[in-house]
Amino acid sequence: MAIGLFGGTFDPIHVGHLRVAEEIRQDFSLERIYFIPSGVPPHKRGRAITDADERLRMVKAALKGNKFFRISQVEAIRQGPSYTIDTLQHFGKRFRELYFLIGIDAFSEIKTWHLYKELFHHAHFIVMTRPMATRKAPLAELPRYLKKDVKKVGETVFEHASGKNIYFHDITQMDISSTKIKELLKRRRSIRYLVPASVERIIIERGLYRT
Repeated sequence: MAIGLFGGTFDPIHVGHLRVAEEIRQDFSLERIYFIPSGVPPHKRGRAITDADERLRMVKAALKGNKFFRISQVEAIRQGPSYTIDTLQHFGKRFRELYFLIGIDAFSEIKTWHLYKELFHHAHFIVMTRPMATRKAPLAELPRYLKKDVKKVGETVFEHASGKNIYFHDITQMDISSTKIKELLKRRRSIRYLVPASVERIIIERGLYRT
């Protein structure tokens, strides 16, 4: 079973997250994608992050009705920082073929991640890129482990020494971000059509992001 893993703070989850996950699911014939809200993101320490229970509630509401999307609480309930290596090892005990979804901006900082070299031994990486954007990813310490293989238009693939692949894959670019949504809410502006209606209801009912 080919499984996708999509981690993030999802603070809040929005239609951009859902759209790219749907595209990746179809393009890679994934049988399921797990959305994994982080508990304590190591790269966001010191920043104000909405309580994990609230973020889990919003993600569950956003995924309702899509049989291919699931939510995992593995990072939200874990004590301490949400390290990706621990999450990959957790899912590796259940599934043989894992695909880790990551944006190009986050991938550009992969060298700062905990035990980052080990990550490529546990899952294929799908680096989501913007059409027409540069594919010269920051692989400063990885080239000796990789072999480039251009597969098709809109995709470049590197083969890791572990046998796993790193795919640079174009997705539909949507100018939507959680930061922009929170800024709109603080200004009492509408976020309709930026988030699922069910998520908008939770935000309004719970009074989230107003201050």
